[in-house]
Amino acid sequence: MKKTALVIMAAGIGSRFGNGIKQLAPVGPHGEIIMDYSICDALEAGFNKIVFIIRKDLEEEFRKVIGERVEKVAEVAYAFQELDDLPEGFVKPKDRTKPWGTGQAVLAAKKILSEPFVVINADDYYGKSAFQKVHDYLVNASFEDEKIHICMAGFRLGNTLSDNGSVTRGICHITDGQLSGITETHDIFKTADGAETRENDDVQKLNVKGLVSMNMWGLTPAFMDVLEKGFVEFLKEIKPGDIKKEYLLPTVIDHLIKNQSACVEVLETKDQWFGVTYQEDKQIVMEAIKKLTDEGKYPDRLYES
Repeated sequence: MKKTALVIMAAGIGSRFGNGIKQLAPVGPHGEIIMDYSICDALEAGFNKIVFIIRKDLEEEFRKVIGERVEKVAEVAYAFQELDDLPEGFVKPKDRTKPWGTGQAVLAAKKILSEPFVVINADDYYGKSAFQKVHDYLVNASFEDEKIHICMAGFRLGNTLSDNGSVTRGICHITDGQLSGITETHDIFKTADGAETRENDDVQKLNVKGLVSMNMWGLTPAFMDVLEKGFVEFLKEIKPGDIKKEYLLPTVIDHLIKNQSACVEVLETKDQWFGVTYQEDKQIVMEAIKKLTDEGKYPDRLYES
């Protein structure tokens, strides 16, 4: 069996969720968290290694809440995303408190990843089919050119909205099944007849069947070298006083597409996404998990035969 890894980005602060660590909020019938369901789906799809990207200050609680449980059913490794973990010659700006972004998060796992992997957010539920499609791509794809080959799970916008406020989504531009670009779109609201963005007070209707990126990428170790070089270039461009700019996976991948050094295949899934963006989302997620469990999509207790 080919080795493949599930990489979970769980170092985010989660300020919009209020007090507490939103990635560790229980949503299942026996205290399971969203990550438990992603891990269950990934293992079922064929992934056989779990990598958690966390902050060092979360380690003790993280291991207690989920890590020790997952270690019983799969190989587990940890990587730590820290503000001062920078390439040689760079130092953290004095006033910087914001994490460096998803690009640096994945890069933190470079030393412990030697196999193809899927990367996801810790607080998003993606559904079973997305994991299966990405896994199949990673183990079956074969290419003879020198480009970086990537896949992305594409979710229908209408399946990714919150009832409790606006969201930000990467709206995908697709040509012949290949991603040709991503437009980061803010202030997207669910409406009675669909969805609209109110970014900068400019209201525009959006196609709810259009595909968006939810940061679920199928990647290979070769991508890590590109990510590492790109982080150095990103840091060189940081201006004094710029303490919020982030090194983001979609931006990196969009740049690779634009300079024709990468091909990104979009794998559409019609599964319903849900996540805990706002405190009020938690009850909705709990009800959705209960419904899936009642329907037999998940056992009452995960990981147990």
